[in-house]
Amino acid sequence: MPDQPLAIEVSHLVKTYAGVTAVADISFSVARGEIIGFLGPNGAGKSTTMRILTGYLPATSGHVSICGMSVAHHPDDIKRKIGYMPENNPLPEDMRVSEYLYFRGRLKEVSRRKLGPRIDEVLELCDLKRVRHKIIGQLSKGYRQRVGIAEAILAEPPVIIMDEPTIGLDPHQILIVRDLIASLRGRMTVIISSHILPEIEMTCDRVLIINQGRVVAQGTPADLRREILGQSNYQLEVAGDLGSLPSALTAVEATLTISASGEPDPDGFRALTLTTDRADELGEPILRALLAQNLRVRALTRTHSTLEDVFLAATRRSWDAVAAPKPVAK
Repeated sequence: MPDQPLAIEVSHLVKTYAGVTAVADISFSVARGEIIGFLGPNGAGKSTTMRILTGYLPATSGHVSICGMSVAHHPDDIKRKIGYMPENNPLPEDMRVSEYLYFRGRLKEVSRRKLGPRIDEVLELCDLKRVRHKIIGQLSKGYRQRVGIAEAILAEPPVIIMDEPTIGLDPHQILIVRDLIASLRGRMTVIISSHILPEIEMTCDRVLIINQGRVVAQGTPADLRREILGQSNYQLEVAGDLGSLPSALTAVEATLTISASGEPDPDGFRALTLTTDRADELGEPILRALLAQNLRVRALTRTHSTLEDVFLAATRRSWDAVAAPKPVAK
């Protein structure tokens, strides 16, 4: 049986507004059932790209397909394959939750026979059963966000696009929405745009970072750490004669360097940061080398870079590349 087409394929996508380029030659693909984090600073082109994916905006040039179908050539069919939750999540404030979902389900061409059970299913999945008869305008921000997600997944589309689904939510509400999105893995393809980077890291299989309308990095969070940050850091608290420490550490790994922070504490321990280009774990050989030098070790921990570190480094690198002076032709 031939392989199914990718859920999303974007090739050389460009979007300009009155001569201003919002999206500049973006290309990426998303496999079926994958959850992708779509990151970038304000004005990077995230929302524009997501609106083009949904068929809401036309592209200036390039090609976008959903489940093997061209967005430009089949806009009506594409809308049947996508559940979209925009950033501001516009909801009718005078309708009850169940009424709104029924109304949206009929617009999405869900049959009356299937719609009732499906509404019950998404109410359960989104933890909305207790408010199903409440008027939407009386709901809290967290409940309204969940109503938006319930509407997006109601017709069981193969692709879900969410623009800032956790904006304005408290930590408890964010946890509920995060678990809800994770429950879609393997069943639906999900693209999430968010500024809450820890949530993206915990929820998504892969991350796509754009800046100034261009893709500046993509891959799993672990791959991006290795590609963009490269180095590994260890925090060490040690006491004793530190004169032999540099040679002992370079015997473990030639790229290990040491930097100190502050003076020794009253017990004689100094806080040191060890940096290496090696990505694999060196904690145990470092500890053995320290003990062999009769040094007292109070703590040795490897510090793990966050997705925020990766995001800042990737966007800074792209800004530096743009700001770099161009070579002058001779």
